[in-house]
Amino acid sequence: MKKLSLLLLFFVILSSYAQKGEGGMWMPNTIKQVESDMQNMGMQISADDIWSEEKPAIKDAVVQLGNGCTAEVMSDKGLVFTNHHCGYDAIQKLSTIEHNYLEDGFWANSYEEELPAEGLTVTFIDDIIDVTTEVLNGVTENMTAKERQSLIDKNIAAINKKTPQDRFHNIKIKPFFKGNKYYMIKRTTFYDIRLVGTPPANIGKFGGDTDNWMWPRHTIDFSIFRIYADKNNQPAMYSPNNQPYKPKKFFKISLDDLKPDDFTMVIGFPGRTTEYLTSYAVQQKQDLRDPARVAVREISLGIMDKRMAKDKALKLKLASKHASLANYWKFWIGESQGLKKFKAVQAKQKFEREFTNRINQNPELKAKYGNVLPRLKELYAQLKPYAVVQDYSSEIFGRNIDLPTIALIAGMLKEQSKERGDMFYKMAKDKYKEYLYNNILKDFDKNTDKEIFAALINFYLNKVDPKFVSPELKNALQGKTPQQLADELYNQSILTSKEGLDKLFAAKDAKAFAQLLNNDPAYKILNAQQKWIDEKVSKPVAKINEEINDLMGKYMKAQMAVFPDKLFYPDANFTMRVAYGKIKGFEPRDAVYYKPFSHLYGAIEKYKPNDPEFDLPKKLIDLYEKHDYGPYANKKDGTLVTDFLATNHITGGNSGSPVLNARGEHIGLAFDGVWEGVMEDVYYRPEISRSIHVTDHAVLFVIDKFANCQHIMKELTIVDHSHDKPVQTKKKKKKRKKFLGIF
Repeated sequence: MKKLSLLLLFFVILSSYAQKGEGGMWMPNTIKQVESDMQNMGMQISADDIWSEEKPAIKDAVVQLGNGCTAEVMSDKGLVFTNHHCGYDAIQKLSTIEHNYLEDGFWANSYEEELPAEGLTVTFIDDIIDVTTEVLNGVTENMTAKERQSLIDKNIAAINKKTPQDRFHNIKIKPFFKGNKYYMIKRTTFYDIRLVGTPPANIGKFGGDTDNWMWPRHTIDFSIFRIYADKNNQPAMYSPNNQPYKPKKFFKISLDDLKPDDFTMVIGFPGRTTEYLTSYAVQQKQDLRDPARVAVREISLGIMDKRMAKDKALKLKLASKHASLANYWKFWIGESQGLKKFKAVQAKQKFEREFTNRINQNPELKAKYGNVLPRLKELYAQLKPYAVVQDYSSEIFGRNIDLPTIALIAGMLKEQSKERGDMFYKMAKDKYKEYLYNNILKDFDKNTDKEIFAALINFYLNKVDPKFVSPELKNALQGKTPQQLADELYNQSILTSKEGLDKLFAAKDAKAFAQLLNNDPAYKILNAQQKWIDEKVSKPVAKINEEINDLMGKYMKAQMAVFPDKLFYPDANFTMRVAYGKIKGFEPRDAVYYKPFSHLYGAIEKYKPNDPEFDLPKKLIDLYEKHDYGPYANKKDGTLVTDFLATNHITGGNSGSPVLNARGEHIGLAFDGVWEGVMEDVYYRPEISRSIHVTDHAVLFVIDKFANCQHIMKELTIVDHSHDKPVQTKKKKKKRKKFLGIF
């Protein structure tokens, strides 16, 4: 009976897929469920063209770039397009003061000139397999959350053990619908990736932090890499003998003019959404947690801005870290404001009242789920005293200051070597050292980090209850200001310089390494503070969250049972998803309407010579003044469209995703969302949520006319169907829809 109930439940889930998918992030292997809706919106291909086990399909041309972005294959020689900001870290690593590819751009004119992007990977999805029955084997409803998760982990470990895997081919088993469904993702990863082309930052990052999340946008946000394989077209580590990869599938580029209401499809790897949070969780997010994280990053970014403005070399060194911190600083501001403006808490409360009313009318459902929401309310009340402290601590000691991160990583090697002995230490220390040097020290500036440390320690002391400050940190501050403590630690610690870290990692054995680290003044204080937070904050939070997560699984299952007509799709979790919609403008506020297209002339209007965010290359301005756009100009009015808006729901991880037209042809790359709608990951509103995409017209214009990089152009397959289409008739103006305060 339990199995039958589970089958009936997921019949409800799948049947709900057949409804309109606006705002949805659909798994490509279940895309048939919304095929008719996609075709009603204008799609001219089939679900089998998107996902197929029998033939190459669109999913075979979409890849995960590294661990945080999406990219797509654009030629039969493994050419890959993604966003400029997705390639930013790799481009920064390849840059020097003499060859600053971030600032000046880079264009390879032959395979030999392409630059190995060390550490960058590209991952293809080979298959997605339902393993729910195996993962939930033995799980019963009367288990505790801990017992349930322990058995699930054991079952997943068993699947991993029996599945053949190696460095290049592996699997990931992921939960969906809050742990009510599990899929195994089979993947192939390529490690030899090379930089082929990137525009200068004043094209690829035009508008900088000022324009980030904003519309109108004029960024031509792209970079180009190539996948290399061995002589058998299989993944391999870097070798000069490797050859360009021959893909199963690559995208054609359409040069058709883009028009309002054109069908659009985005396929990528969105990172995280939380569409099914309770009102209690949303309340804490908008009023406490987002503002706390914003406040910390505001201090760090202010210090970095001041120092970077005075030193070009420092600006390059800190560029990636600054961009990373600034991105979500601005996002959290918009998210909190959007949740308040659109009354997300009230909408969730309204939904929860209806949920409770329906539960109470059904004795069986009431017995199973009647206590879920009341208990979640109690748990979020318990979480409240810890939530902000946890955010302050993770931001200050985990993201904004590098010294605690260095101490944490060195401490991990010390503890693991203590457990596993000298053999482990000797085998692992070079990997730890390499990680620190390549990922932390490359962005580390001692004086900037010290100033941020002093400012944020002072902030922390003034914001949190003294019980969340460790005795060691209190003692270290006796008779000292945070600035004096920072001066002392950064002068004395071996963790604040390459020379000091060289000495640490030169320790002959695990005991010597531990002795050096344990005697370091910065490590002593930071390690003690971390352990204090673990004990006083992390442990109680983990215990509360364990029950919350278990209840959210039940709440998810209950929602689908109680609202059989409501549309459900799984939250994003860095697995491949399809989002479909239309090109469309929006009304951000009263009396304002944003058109769905921006143009190169808009960038010229923003142009400020020598401004770090709004400067433009002279050659680009010259091309604009001559209207020399080649075949990439709009056929109707001769302008060059740079970016466009669409209703597709995207989020972090979707950056670099292909945007496809009704025929499945490539028309652009997704790179952002509008600031007014960034709360969509928590509370999606179709009238305000918009994704921002760079057009292929602008991308090709830069490659061809600006860079004259025919090494790239000759590989691309470009189509234009405009001559096949009838002349567009004038459309009637649509009446604007009122905003509705509904869930």
